[in-house]
Parts: sequence; structure tokens; C-alpha cells
Amino acid sequence: MEPYKNFPVAHLSDDQLEKIDMLERELRQETNENIVLIAYDEANEK
Repeated sequence: MEPYKNFPVAHLSDDQLEKIDMLERELRQETNENIVLIAYDEANEK
């Protein structure tokens, strides 16, 4: 089984990527941890 086969990276717009970046910064400030968010698009197997 190929790792992450069912979870390809999501294709996001620039605005959506900016929202993720903003949330990462907020979480870093709140937690004092190096938070990284990753967007995957769960593949639907039929």
C-alpha cells in the first residue's frame, strides 16, 4: 500500500492559502509552537 495514496495535496486558491497561513500564525502565537497546517483532499474510491 502506497502511503498517503488516498490523500493527495489539495489544490487551493491564493486566498485559501492565505487563510491557512493566517491561522498558522495565530496558532503559533497562542501556543508558542511551530504549527504547520497541511491541506489534503481525501480521494473518494468508488
